[in-house]
Amino acid sequence: MGEWIIEPATVEDLQDIVHIEEACFSTPWTRKMLAVELSGNPFAHFFLAKGAPSSEGASVSIVGYLCFWVVFEEVRLMNLAVIESMRRKGIARALVMQALEMGLVKAARCAVLEVRASNHAAHALYRNLGFRDVTIRPTYYTNPIEDALLMELDPIATESGLLTQDVHREGGPITSRQ
Repeated sequence: MGEWIIEPATVEDLQDIVHIEEACFSTPWTRKMLAVELSGNPFAHFFLAKGAPSSEGASVSIVGYLCFWVVFEEVRLMNLAVIESMRRKGIARALVMQALEMGLVKAARCAVLEVRASNHAAHALYRNLGFRDVTIRPTYYTNPIEDALLMELDPIATESGLLTQDVHREGGPITSRQ
């Protein structure tokens, strides 16, 4: 495929988000937890990655999502998931970049996240985006029990141009081509 669109999620997308959550995590958030984040938490935001519509009008499928909070001057990346068949195509990066951009628009200065110590692909993604390891949170995760690496990006915008031109200030959908 190679093309996707990043856009805000709606309550109508909840079932697709639950499906991706259950497919990607050993201890997935429940439907109720996701619903609260989607519609009941004033700090929470969701972005979806969808396959770009084809000229034939085929249905558009959700291939990934990111739940993040913007709380005062901080963006907190909560859950990032991309279906296995669409990984390593830049989708996760595009989702994170869009969240960081929204954070900047809302006056956030830094971003933080936890990642499983064994999730080397995610760790590499975040390090590539400029996040640095801060500390280890012992036995943070369950199923299996595992440490979390706490990572931060401070400041979000850097002189070296972390936020690229393909992420728009308006916060609207972006299209990425790989």
